[in-house]
Amino acid sequence: MANPEFDIRRPTLVGDTADIHLQRALHILRGEGINPTVTMEFAPARSGLYCGISEVRALLERILPQTGTEVWSLQEGTDVEAREVALRIKAPYGAIGLYESAISGILASSTGWATAARECVDAAQGTQVFAAGARRLHPNVVGQMDYAAVIGGCFSCTTTLGARLAGVTPTGSMNHSVPLIFGDTISAIQAFDRHTPQDVSRIALVDTHRDEAEEAVAVAAELRDRLRGVLISTAQERGGVTPALVKEVRARLDLAGFRHVDIAITGGLDPDRIREFVAADAPVHRFGVGTYIASAPPNCYTADIHEVEGRPTAKRGRTPGITDSPRLDRIM
Repeated sequence: MANPEFDIRRPTLVGDTADIHLQRALHILRGEGINPTVTMEFAPARSGLYCGISEVRALLERILPQTGTEVWSLQEGTDVEAREVALRIKAPYGAIGLYESAISGILASSTGWATAARECVDAAQGTQVFAAGARRLHPNVVGQMDYAAVIGGCFSCTTTLGARLAGVTPTGSMNHSVPLIFGDTISAIQAFDRHTPQDVSRIALVDTHRDEAEEAVAVAAELRDRLRGVLISTAQERGGVTPALVKEVRARLDLAGFRHVDIAITGGLDPDRIREFVAADAPVHRFGVGTYIASAPPNCYTADIHEVEGRPTAKRGRTPGITDSPRLDRIM
């Protein structure tokens, strides 16, 4: 994966997103003329898949002095245990103290999203999973969520920004608006085929107007070899997508001679539901997961000073001095 170009926004750089007590601490120390070199360690509350260090590094490259600093970290996308030191920063407090909130928040959210994505990928047992949670999050963090989902094992995501950060091609066909506006699915997929670049897979949404199996066969008959797959996202009001429905669609496509047409499904999927499809041997080619990844709880990180000017120290309950962390690599 190429180095992602994260946009570190001005409110973060000037400290507007920091807890106010961090701003006040910096003001006090500057007023006293104190700026010691400190060693700060970051560790997650729970085990999970470590993610967010690429974005943190982009921030650190903007704020840390050129000399007199060290940054040690686990690698992006590796397992991290509860309370294991995942990141260590040695720097003047005046350079790093204001960004404790930002660093902890980036790691907490990204690790949560990546871990949730991996749970879905593991449940799928080899079937591809893509992230489809853009509408579940504020747009300012959708790219980071999609990036984390790919780090967690998703083969792609649905947003351009997330795909760019992760170095993949975004995936997606059409939403229900197009067949609803055209009045029928055949007209919609014909227009899609006319106006969409040829390198984009032709995947038809087949649950808008008629029976899913009927629409799947109809669009396959229209596009024939140009059709790569069908997407089923049946509304919960109609019972949602089930293994039995997927099997029926597969059988009717095969009977009509369209064995090359894959089936993708979305709609309220989580690891348990994915396992139901896998256990039932439902012929799903791709699972699209939205809410489960996007709404994953953050894996909160603690940030503790363990040295001040080389002197071991720590708050009560924590061990003074640098923690023995042989898995860390120096990244800056």
